[in-house]
Amino acid sequence: MQGTIDGFSYGAVTPVAAFLMACLGAALGLRCTTRSLRTERSFKAGWLALGATSIGSGIWTMHFIAMMGFSVEEAPIGYDKPVTFASLAVAIVMVGVGIFLVGYRGATPMALVTGGTITGLGVATMHYLGMAGMRLDGQFEYDTITVTLSVVIAVVASTAALWAAVSIHGFLPSLGAAVVMGVAVSGMHYTGMAALRVHLHPATLTGTTGDAPTALLVPMLIGPACFLLLAGVVVMFDPLVVMGTPDWNDAAAGRALGIAAQRQVPRFGTHADPASFHSQRRDPVQHHEH
Repeated sequence: MQGTIDGFSYGAVTPVAAFLMACLGAALGLRCTTRSLRTERSFKAGWLALGATSIGSGIWTMHFIAMMGFSVEEAPIGYDKPVTFASLAVAIVMVGVGIFLVGYRGATPMALVTGGTITGLGVATMHYLGMAGMRLDGQFEYDTITVTLSVVIAVVASTAALWAAVSIHGFLPSLGAAVVMGVAVSGMHYTGMAALRVHLHPATLTGTTGDAPTALLVPMLIGPACFLLLAGVVVMFDPLVVMGTPDWNDAAAGRALGIAAQRQVPRFGTHADPASFHSQRRDPVQHHEH
């Protein structure tokens, strides 16, 4: 017996909310990755780890917000918590591998292709592992061609996002890249869901009721959602992330052209992280004739 699938039980509410969470995670992750390129090596790993966790948490949260609108008319749905949280760990680890690769190797073609492939496969693995954590009186079957298309979308989107993270430094362009990644991740999710078919066991009772997906998923989403909120606070209070390239880079460019360097006076920042300084030029000391 084939189950009747409804992926939009709450109308446009769950797709829109899921898309916004994907954009939030991508925006935070891309800005943290960009920030890692402008800091000392001792702080680079921290920013890259924060970026990977933000993207992984955003994608995972997006998936399960979208799944709140998923239902099978003839059978109640449950979730296996260990498998569900394992999908979160897989997303963070595999996204982290891609981000660290690009963060330390730069925007070389090999690093982008390798990192984008690993990150994209991590996104796809998170999706299908999360689906494997669902419990109902039946079994899932997938259309191979549609599943392959969803994986290709994830890999292409991830590669483009990593390129944007290391190549686009303005705030608005980075925000645009995050929106593009949010669209791609949402597209990957719903492409994967279009490949799904549910075959119910003969003993399944038509119209069986159980806990609503919202009641099951909301408690699991609280932790990652709070993390994204805290990551957002960290990003907002880092001037370099918000404002982009500081003006002391202009002085470095001037030195490259043979212009005499001028002494810099920090306006704000921390001595532990010189890259967080914004600086202003101090006029060179003028020698007065006696």
